Amino acid sequence: MNSKMLFYVLKRVLLALLTIWIVITVTFFVMHSIPGGPFASEKAISAEAQAALEAGKDPIEAIVENTVESLNRRYSTMQIVGDHLAELIPQGGTILTQCFGETIIGTVIRAARCQNKDFKVFCAETRPYLQGARLTSGCFAQMGFDTTVITDNMVAYAMEREGIDLFTSAADTIARDGHIANKIGTFQMAILAKYFGIPYYVTGIPDQDKHSKDDIVIEMRDPQQVLSYRGIPNTVPEVKAIYPSFDVVPPHLISGVVTDKGVYVPYLLDHYFDSDVKKFY
Repeated sequence: MNSKMLFYVLKRVLLALLTIWIVITVTFFVMHSIPGGPFASEKAISAEAQAALEAGKDPIEAIVENTVESLNRRYSTMQIVGDHLAELIPQGGTILTQCFGETIIGTVIRAARCQNKDFKVFCAETRPYLQGARLTSGCFAQMGFDTTVITDNMVAYAMEREGIDLFTSAADTIARDGHIANKIGTFQMAILAKYFGIPYYVTGIPDQDKHSKDDIVIEMRDPQQVLSYRGIPNTVPEVKAIYPSFDVVPPHLISGVVTDKGVYVPYLLDHYFDSDVKKFY
């Protein structure tokens, strides 16, 4: 596959993600903007939609425009993050990923191609929803990277025997004290990376309102996803399960937090806010 074809494929992938995001966002805000509707709430009404309604304009068009602007901000910011991450990946090296960060995966792939950098990718499957297997691995493989999926309990084996040079993940929350929350299983992978001397880089933008791990709330999700897979039970009916959506990784396990302003030592992450912070969402 030549470079023009690679960029064409990447463009189509990003366009598909953009379309999905717009549909979800428009649906969410429209449902919240219906007076007396199932999600009606003054606080939940989009400011853009409300302003458009008051001005006699189309609220859906206003929401779409706002969504596109928001996505442009996110992807342009995350492209800078992707550039920084790609610079940390050794040429011809091997990386391990966890879960699926839709912005950073596309931007680091683009950055790697622009830097003429090639590397192997191992993707943890990310149980129970399998984002690593279903999404991350496909993005890398279809863009020409040597990609291997492993089950979540193969991480130590891969780190010891498959030459993993770098472990990276996105984060659902990055607290100012250096704690991060990401898909369940990230904590144990970070522990293993520390044991094997493999650097772990987190990507994302710190949350200004999250001062410490005490501000991070772990959502508990439907345990049925653990008890079964694609409708096939994994256990007998008497067995219970839990499904915490995220776990929290402490800063001493993180080599660096890769942001649009550069790579921060997690303990010094609060300094990210010493200078102007661009609007992200």
